Amino acid sequence: MSETEKITVNLGLVDLGQIDLLVEESFYANRTDFIRTAIRNQLDHHRDAVRQTVARRTLVLGLQHFSRADLEAVRDAGTRLQIRVLGLASIAGDVSPQLAAETIESVEVLGAFRAATEVRAALAGRIHTGGAGIR
Repeated sequence: MSETEKITVNLGLVDLGQIDLLVEESFYANRTDFIRTAIRNQLDHHRDAVRQTVARRTLVLGLQHFSRADLEAVRDAGTRLQIRVLGLASIAGDVSPQLAAETIESVEVLGAFRAATEVRAALAGRIHTGGAGIR
């Protein structure tokens, strides 16, 4: 499972030219290096706001994976999950759509959500990804 997600960014030609100039002058290895650095700098700048929001919204920070055994235990306990993740949430490939529908009340992911197509279909209407990648 990849720890990165591909995104597309549209830039103005002047901005792109400036990035290319910095790459040519060896400030950055390539365009991607520049963009990653800029994003990391902005995330660092807003670090306190992100931490406060994660705590306020009770999000799991990082990776949260749900196996079939995890969801069977939830079902057997008679409860339902509210999945709330900043990072990556994934559901194992051997989880049936029926088991997912019975045990998952809602999915909120800021980052990426990975689950089988059939499981995503079973959870349709319960998934909020906030622009997150869904696979």
